[in-house]
Amino acid sequence: MAKWGEGDPRWIVEERADATNVNNWHWTERDVTNWSSEKLKSLLMGLSVENDEGECEITEVGKCDGEASINNRKGKLIFFYEWNLKATWTGKSKTGINFKGSIDVPNLSDENDMEDLDISVSLNKDEPDTPLLKLMKTVGAEKVREALGSYVEYLKSEFTQGMILPTANGVAKPQNSSQSKAKTDKTQISGPCNTTAPASTGVKIPTCKFNMKEKFLTSPSELYRVFTNQQMIQAFTRCGASVDADKGGRFRLLDGNVCGEFTDLIPDEKIVMRWRFSNWPCEHYATISLTLTDCSSETALKADFRGVPESEEERTKDGWQRYYFEAIKMTFGYGARLY
Repeated sequence: MAKWGEGDPRWIVEERADATNVNNWHWTERDVTNWSSEKLKSLLMGLSVENDEGECEITEVGKCDGEASINNRKGKLIFFYEWNLKATWTGKSKTGINFKGSIDVPNLSDENDMEDLDISVSLNKDEPDTPLLKLMKTVGAEKVREALGSYVEYLKSEFTQGMILPTANGVAKPQNSSQSKAKTDKTQISGPCNTTAPASTGVKIPTCKFNMKEKFLTSPSELYRVFTNQQMIQAFTRCGASVDADKGGRFRLLDGNVCGEFTDLIPDEKIVMRWRFSNWPCEHYATISLTLTDCSSETALKADFRGVPESEEERTKDGWQRYYFEAIKMTFGYGARLY
């Protein structure tokens, strides 16, 4: 079986003996994880809101898990960040009663628009009901959203110096401060409206979404294993693979031509992953959800794809059809008709 993507001339770059990164053809990456962690904590700590019922304040950022980096190629910047945050808020009513609760932000990522950010506000289990909870769920949540939007703006302004290298004529292109912000996708994200926001320096990659459907003559539990068991994956791909089938676990398939991460696993029912083909722009991932439905003697599989580069749509469909669906049926004898 030929390796998926092998020999594509668009991705061949001649190596130089002097290792010079000519015209920034190769990717230049800067890790900003540590800075980002400290900046997020500083923006959230001490954030406060108040009304006639009392006042609330974020007093601790207990969880700040994730990573961030800036990548440059040929004078174009791509921002990658993904964070899971948890903070503690305390409230004090006008009557002097103290309350404590939590704020969860599981999906601060360059894949999501800021308005789509999930901000969950709750009271601790042993706390009595209080109108301050509503205050935090409304005004407080919006202040958190603004703070996280500021993080994105700082990321794009404080760490872009020195990453835009000369263009073909030897002069770096200046940023136009009056440029309007583009709608967020994998490589560009807009924060809350702010007249002093720095100019956007991301490069926008047009993406698409689609779905594919198949039926397999096997049970959902067995098909689930096919997509998550390293030995079974190596069997139907006929290539080396490394698979950590846990939430947050990474995988590397087809001798490194495909890699990604499991973001959600519901045994025998659903698999959600961040998935990328090796020649996609650095750190650009699509989100793929596989839903398994028991149909008596068959299993119906629906695969939803989101964030696939538009130029890679047909190639991705063909690859999944040939190197996943057809290969699985041929290897394990699960052949069944299409929908």
